[in-house]
Amino acid sequence: MAEPGRSEHGVDPEEFGSARVDAAALLDADLGDVDWSIPPPGSEQFTINVPSGSLAAMALGNPADPCVLLVPGATGSKEDFSLMMPDLAAAGYYALTYDLAGQYQSAAAGPENLVPPRKHYDYQLFVDDFLAVLEITATPAHVVAYSFAGIIAQIAYIQRPGLFRSITFLGCPPEPGQSFKGVSRIGRFSTWVNGRAGAALLIWGIRSGRVAHVPPGRQRFVNYRFRFTRRAAVRDIYTLMQNVPDLRDALAQAPLPKFVAVGEHDLWPLQLHRLFAQAIRARIGVYRGGHSPCETSPHEFSRDLLALYGKAGDA
Repeated sequence: MAEPGRSEHGVDPEEFGSARVDAAALLDADLGDVDWSIPPPGSEQFTINVPSGSLAAMALGNPADPCVLLVPGATGSKEDFSLMMPDLAAAGYYALTYDLAGQYQSAAAGPENLVPPRKHYDYQLFVDDFLAVLEITATPAHVVAYSFAGIIAQIAYIQRPGLFRSITFLGCPPEPGQSFKGVSRIGRFSTWVNGRAGAALLIWGIRSGRVAHVPPGRQRFVNYRFRFTRRAAVRDIYTLMQNVPDLRDALAQAPLPKFVAVGEHDLWPLQLHRLFAQAIRARIGVYRGGHSPCETSPHEFSRDLLALYGKAGDA
């Protein structure tokens, strides 16, 4: 494996985030508009059988190497990490990602497939799927959980801490309870709309670019995968995000590296993310852009993950 924290994109940063100008920052500045339908060269696409059905997955690297499990959020997909996977694999990690149940190419996975069947997507459905994916890897694994998936990763850690080598929360809802209340633009509506109306509002905000402005190529891909994502899954996730469990005290006691990664113009105010990081005793990295550093600062974010993994004792 490459020396921890070192790659062709830079060396161990003194501070995580976009504060320094190095090779990683220059690569990110030169990204341009990306065709997100093209998988990383050399990657493998396959399916993973989990309690809720079959999940579409993508991986790059040697499965015998330490795993970095990259978990997308609501309305997202495995492609959200396409630009990061080559950096992680080149450093000697097995980069694995998958579509959540009900999302994009995992749209057929859902509560009706459980034994016994259930009516709604709930936290335990996503947690059980997450743990099933982890168990096919060389555990313990490094986990990077994006937005809604950050809540799933927290619950999964409480239930099975031995499967985790480190945990990174990327744009994770920073407060328990009604997590949408602090979100710009749609937050003021979120307290009085139900799951169906909230999901419609969220999808409208993403498709219209009101939630986050992205390049045309990215917007085309986002709109395309909405053809497949189940509205029932988005509805149920919206309802779940109105009832986020408070696991901060337990996470603060977790004896493993923790990292909060966030864009400087995230959906939630930066101050809330700083308080979340402080509460769970995690490092924080702030990147240029909005809710998606994995898309807009993939090389800098990968650089910082490798530095974190070096601190976790990877060699």
